Amino acid sequence: MDKAGVYKANKKDGTTYYRASFTYKSKHISLGSYSSESEAHQAYLDAKNVVDNTNISLNDYSACQTLPHDKFISLINYRDNKIYISTPIYIRKQYFEYYMDRKTVLKFDRDDLFFYASHKIQKRGGYLFVSDYGSQYKILSRFGIKPFAVYGRDYIMANGDPNDYRYSNIKVINNYTGVRVESKNGINTYCAYIHINGDYLVGKYDTEIEAAVAYNKAADTLNSLGFEKAFIKNYITPLKAEEYKKLYNSIKISGKLYHI
Repeated sequence: MDKAGVYKANKKDGTTYYRASFTYKSKHISLGSYSSESEAHQAYLDAKNVVDNTNISLNDYSACQTLPHDKFISLINYRDNKIYISTPIYIRKQYFEYYMDRKTVLKFDRDDLFFYASHKIQKRGGYLFVSDYGSQYKILSRFGIKPFAVYGRDYIMANGDPNDYRYSNIKVINNYTGVRVESKNGINTYCAYIHINGDYLVGKYDTEIEAAVAYNKAADTLNSLGFEKAFIKNYITPLKAEEYKKLYNSIKISGKLYHI
């Protein structure tokens, strides 16, 4: 091709498109595919400008005309930190930032860098997730937060920043599915709820573990009555098998569950 960094290619149906790429610090970097030669060449020029001009910062995406934002972040990180990462990550001294878009920046501990360097974060219905081995996982699961957990009820961000996913910032309030803590006059009560066309109160208990076991018993009871829902059971590590069985048999649950 006449224009630097541009390579002509054809799709299976014969449609022509143009790939842009360039080499920086001995690494050949793909810049994406474009419908026209001029767009691909502009992406090449954008990339060259980003790595050659150290005055361009993370907030200066307007300096690019064609280059995708995620590639812009990757190139600045490579320029500044000498590490090329294909996902839109910028490494800081004690943590790293993951740029979902120009306005949404997530923070993670550097211990998670290897994982997110190879897993793209996606968003659907307000939830952030990654795809791994053909399955989708909410990123909150890495912190031991259960599916369908509610912010403010089951977990909180200690500093109030909902985009700060550093381990020290995430505080789990409820460790078990179906368990909610209610505080009154400084005394905690642990309530077990199960969802069947609405939340049903299984019972109120003195400890979190009792409420978790009660939830499991309620789930088993409903399944035995013909409900086919696959309830997510609680795995309660503090209890030995004998202790769990004894508590399970003795714990009382609401009789209303037998008449739902």
